[in-house]
Amino acid sequence: MQAAERASKLREALNHHNYRYYVLDDPELPDAEYDRFFGELQALEAQFPDLITSDSPTQRVGSTPLSAFEQVAHRIPMLSLNNGFIDDDIVAFDRRVREILEVDTVEYSAEPKFDGLAISLRYEGGLFVQGATRGDGSTGEDVTQNLRTVRGLPLRLRAGAPRLLEVRGEVLMFRRDFELLNQRQREMGDKEFVNPRNAAAGSLRQLNPRLTANRPLRFLGYGIGESAGEVLPGRHSGLLSRLADLGIPISSERAVVRGVDGLLGFYRKLGTRRPALPYEIDGVVYKVDDLRAQEQLGFVSRAPRFALAHKFPAEEAITEVRDIDVQVGRTGALTPTARLNPVFVGGVTVTNATLHNEDEMRRKDIHIGDTVVVRRAGDVIPEVVRALPERRPPDARRFTMPVTCPACGSAVVRLPDEAIARCSGGLICPAQRKQALLHFASRRAMDVEGLGEKIVDQLVDRDLVRAASDLYRLNVSVLAALDRMGEKSARNLIDAIEHSKQTTLERFIYALGIRNAGESTARDLARHFGSLDRLITATEEQLQQVSDVGPVVAESIRRFFAEKHNLEVIDQLRATGVHWPEHEPAVAPAAGVLAGKTFVLTGILPSMSRDNARHRIEAQGGKVSGAVSKKTDYVVAGDDAGSKLDRANALGIKVIDELQLLAMIGEIESETIREINQ
Repeated sequence: MQAAERASKLREALNHHNYRYYVLDDPELPDAEYDRFFGELQALEAQFPDLITSDSPTQRVGSTPLSAFEQVAHRIPMLSLNNGFIDDDIVAFDRRVREILEVDTVEYSAEPKFDGLAISLRYEGGLFVQGATRGDGSTGEDVTQNLRTVRGLPLRLRAGAPRLLEVRGEVLMFRRDFELLNQRQREMGDKEFVNPRNAAAGSLRQLNPRLTANRPLRFLGYGIGESAGEVLPGRHSGLLSRLADLGIPISSERAVVRGVDGLLGFYRKLGTRRPALPYEIDGVVYKVDDLRAQEQLGFVSRAPRFALAHKFPAEEAITEVRDIDVQVGRTGALTPTARLNPVFVGGVTVTNATLHNEDEMRRKDIHIGDTVVVRRAGDVIPEVVRALPERRPPDARRFTMPVTCPACGSAVVRLPDEAIARCSGGLICPAQRKQALLHFASRRAMDVEGLGEKIVDQLVDRDLVRAASDLYRLNVSVLAALDRMGEKSARNLIDAIEHSKQTTLERFIYALGIRNAGESTARDLARHFGSLDRLITATEEQLQQVSDVGPVVAESIRRFFAEKHNLEVIDQLRATGVHWPEHEPAVAPAAGVLAGKTFVLTGILPSMSRDNARHRIEAQGGKVSGAVSKKTDYVVAGDDAGSKLDRANALGIKVIDELQLLAMIGEIESETIREINQ
């Protein structure tokens, strides 16, 4: 009977770890180890079919398809709740409760109102024996086989379960799981689901349980129906804690509050947390916490007097697209935006909604004139979720993305590997002006000390600076008139601007803000061409001869210099006195012990800055790149190294520290490293 004992222990362990994962949200076991246990149990049950039990974790894969769902009569009806929408509704609810109970104040259990499918689970002797939908409240559908596939739903309750327990709750799909499901649907060319609730409901009501098993469904309990064999707690809050002890997943977003102030405080607090929750909720449920008081309050029509659903403002609404135009962001990204007939959604009146990018707009098939569903959640920018093509008028028309920037007239560029179209006039585009100036003045570019975001905001907002060249025409009196800028500060900034006129070619190239041309690429371009004029006239083929410059980067550079507005700003900068030494193009890589080797620096080095380390590597003929790739030879890692170190380990690239680098370039002996490490 060793197999039977092992199978029993595996079932017990897997059920325990399911409880830790789904109920406590505190997993003890890595996924790989869980999978190993699961696979071992599967193998045992395949070898010894008599060992299979109804509560085995392996019995969640789904059985044979059903021809139709059987009907299940609820012995205790699954009633709906009355709704409240404004504060006055909550005040009136509390007043009615206090009047019936003849008390001054009432304690309530407050919890999220899940946006899923209401379900009843029946346990006998701790074993799950039947599950049903709410249906019309009196009769639901038997979805037992499908519910067996829901991972977080215990097939056996934990020790000490009552003889009979009917658990009521919600089947739902977490936001992240929903996104991954829709991603999979897109990849397979199948229709996407509209929202997590529809996805959960449709998944649970599949006649083929194997299809349900492939959907990432969850269950969260919120109460009980029938029970026998145990004296349950006398308060609803205690009942929820008891369910959690038995292994039923329960939301941690719950509390016991007193009176109207407690109810509204919980509602507002949960409302602010709503966007961060892993699942969708559409409100808060209030229940009188004392179960005997619940009995005294009773029911009215088909809803309990002791409970109320306080709904959040609708997050989705239907309206019409009056027009579509394009907004240009701080980085030059062009975003199609729908202009809508005003609609109240998510607590505010919405007139504009993002369409994200051209591909998304085409995928959703949005036309001007369409009736659409608009969503707004919390502080998230409103978006058009989908069109309703059945309501499309005959005169609806498709929108075409512009080929020139609506803000400055520069060419719009969309590179092959990007979904975003961008304006190529980075130096003169008013939408990008602030971002371009901040980048131009940054430490690794022109290094204009003291030119920060607040000053740039004022210079642009007052129309004092339209392009980078205008910085060099400023004077002390103009700067001193800015907020929080005295004459001394103005003089210091003018001196810094004047000092920046003398720079290097690589700094100037980087300061231009060419997309995909970072600091390392700017340095390589400066060394390869030696002259800005040679760089400006270079073809894409010539650009790709530069180390680490591929087709995408080459196209970005060529398009930037093909834009006449950018060339005009460069000429203006030169006219103001900005200059740098030029030299002949590099013919061969520098000689040295590191010649031909590519390094990446990450983290904080013990005794030198990364700039200092870069100069030492380059002095020995090596190259320093900003990103880890298969072409990287070494990653030099200091303290607090981040994702670059992780990528190096993933690619199997050699990682060294500062001492090892110094040994490679001959500044210390290898023997010294061994002594330090001993």
